Amino acid sequence: MQILVNSDNHIDGSEALAVKVRTHIEHKLQRFEEHLTRIEVHLNDENAHKHGALDKRCQAEARIKGRAPISVTHNAESLHLAFEGAAEKLSHAVERVIGKAREARVKQVFTDVHAPEEELSDIE
Repeated sequence: MQILVNSDNHIDGSEALAVKVRTHIEHKLQRFEEHLTRIEVHLNDENAHKHGALDKRCQAEARIKGRAPISVTHNAESLHLAFEGAAEKLSHAVERVIGKAREARVKQVFTDVHAPEEELSDIE
C-alpha cells in the first residue's frame, strides 16, 4: 500500500509531518492492506494565514483493488486533528465497501449451495 502525502503552499510540508501522517494512516488501514493499492492525502489550510475554527482540511482518497476510489474530507482546528479525523472516516468507508463486497460473495455462495430443486434438475 503506497501512501502519498501532499500539502498546499500555506502548510509546512516537512518530511516529519509526512511521516506522522503516513504512520497514522498505515495504522488505521493496516487490516485492509491487501485490498488497497494507494492512499493519497492532501493537507490544506483553508484560510491561509488567518486563524479560524476548522480551517485545516485533510482530504484522503483510497484506491481499492477493482473498485472506484473512495474520498473523505475532514476539517479541524489543527492539522493533527484533521488527518486523524480523515483517517477515521476513511477507515469506516473502506470497511463499509469491503464489507458489502464480502456480504455479496457470501450471499452468492449461499444461493449457489442452496439452489431450489427445480434449478438443480435443470443442471443435470
